[in-house]
Amino acid sequence: MKLRLTGLFILLIALGAAAQITVRVVSIPLNTPNNQDVYIAGSFNGWDPGATLYILHPNADKVREITFTPSVGTHEFKFTRGSWATVEGTSQGSYIPNRKFTYNGTPSTIDLTISGWEGSSNVNSTASDQVSILTDSFYIPQLNRYRRIWLYLPKNYTTSTLSFPVLYMHDGQNLFDKKTSFAGEWQVDEALDSLDKSGYNVAIVVGIDNDGGKRLDEYSPWLNSKYGGGEGDKYIDFIAQTLKPYIDRNYRTIPDADHTGIMGSSMGGLISMYAGIKYPNVFGRIGAFSSSYWFSSQCFEYVNYTGVGTNSYFYMIAGDKEGGSQVKDMNTMYEELKQSGASDAQLFKTSHIDGQHSEWYWRREFPKAFLWLFEKKSTGTIDNNNTLSFSMYQSGDFIFFKDIDGSDRQSILFYDISGRLIAENPVSNAVDINRLGLNNGLILIRIGNVTKSIFIRR
Repeated sequence: MKLRLTGLFILLIALGAAAQITVRVVSIPLNTPNNQDVYIAGSFNGWDPGATLYILHPNADKVREITFTPSVGTHEFKFTRGSWATVEGTSQGSYIPNRKFTYNGTPSTIDLTISGWEGSSNVNSTASDQVSILTDSFYIPQLNRYRRIWLYLPKNYTTSTLSFPVLYMHDGQNLFDKKTSFAGEWQVDEALDSLDKSGYNVAIVVGIDNDGGKRLDEYSPWLNSKYGGGEGDKYIDFIAQTLKPYIDRNYRTIPDADHTGIMGSSMGGLISMYAGIKYPNVFGRIGAFSSSYWFSSQCFEYVNYTGVGTNSYFYMIAGDKEGGSQVKDMNTMYEELKQSGASDAQLFKTSHIDGQHSEWYWRREFPKAFLWLFEKKSTGTIDNNNTLSFSMYQSGDFIFFKDIDGSDRQSILFYDISGRLIAENPVSNAVDINRLGLNNGLILIRIGNVTKSIFIRR
C-alpha cells in the first residue's frame, strides 16, 4: 500500500510538472543591445520587470523561451530588458497595451515577436509646459538611492502670489510624458490644465519615479515571500520627512494635511494607503487606484491596529476586468477603514464594469478622483500676502468688513463650500451680495491667508 501511494504521488508530480506554459520570442528588434537578457513580467510574478526566475533563455534553436506554471486563468504581461525603463513597445518606440494569455491547466506553447522597445526612437514628448524635471538625482537618505523627481506647477503659479495644495504621486515615468512611460501615460498635466481652464483650483503635483527592479520593495512595508517588499516604510519616510519639507521650503505650498495628497495605482495604491494611515497629519487626501492589497494581508491589519485620522479622506477604485480579487479587496479595505473610525463622508469607493489594470483606466478616472479629494474638501488656494485678522457681518444685502490689515495689497475672495472660487472683490468696507451673485447658504471668505465662513440669509 505504501508503494502504491508513493507511485501515485510521483505520478501527480509528473503530471503537475507537465502542465506548464512555454512562451517563446521568435524575433527581437535589431537594436536590442548585445548580450542583454529579455524578461517576462506580468500578473503571474507581481509585475516584477527584472525577476531572475523569469529570464527567457536561448533553446537549441537559439530562440529565447521560458517555461513556467502560472495560476489558471487569464494573465496580462509584457517583455522587458530588466526594468520598466526598457519595456517593449511598437517598432516606432511607442507604447503598446499589455499582452494577454489564458492558461487552462494544460501544457501549451505561445510564439511571440517583440517589435520594438519603448522610447527607442524619436517619440515626441507629450508633457505640457507646466511640467519640469526637478532633478534626475534627488537623494533618498533613508534608502541611500537617487531618484528622478517631476514637478507640475499650475498655470497661474508664476503669475500670482497664490499658494497651492500638493499631490505626491508614484511611478513618475507614467504621469506626464508618453516618451518616458512604460505602460502608458496618465496625462495628469493635461487633466489639470483642463480643470484649471474650467475654473477649478488645481494643485502642484510631485511625481516620483519608481526604481524599476526595486519598485515592489519600495511600494510595500511588508514582505511577500515570493515578490519581496519591506522597504515601503523607508520610502514613505523619505516622502514625508525629506521630499515634502524640500518642496514646502522651495515652492508656494499649503503644507497642512488638508491640502496634501498622495496617490498611486496597483502597488502605488497600496503604498499610498499605507502613507495615509501612517502619516495622517501629513497626507490628508489619499487616492488608491486598483490597489495591490493581495501583496500582504497585513495591510488590513495595519489599518485596524493604527486607526484612521479624523480629517483623512480616501478615494478608491477597482475594475471588474482586473482579475483576481481587486474589487473584493477594495471592499474589504473600505470596511476596515469604516471600522477603524472613518465616517462615510471620508470615504469613496467605486468599481467599473470595464475597468482594467491599466494606465488608460487610471487616466480616465484621475480627474474625478482629484476633484473629490481636493475640490470637495479643500478650501482652495490662498494668497501669501499676510492678513493678520478681519471681522465681518451681514446686514441686509451687504456683507460689512472691518479690521482688515494690509488692505492695499488684498482682494476679498469668495468660495463655495467645495472650495471653488465664485467671486472676487477689491477690499472695501461693504460688499453688495446681489452684485456678486452670492446665493443663500454657507460660503467661505478669504482675505490674504485668513479664511472665515459666513451663512448668507436674505
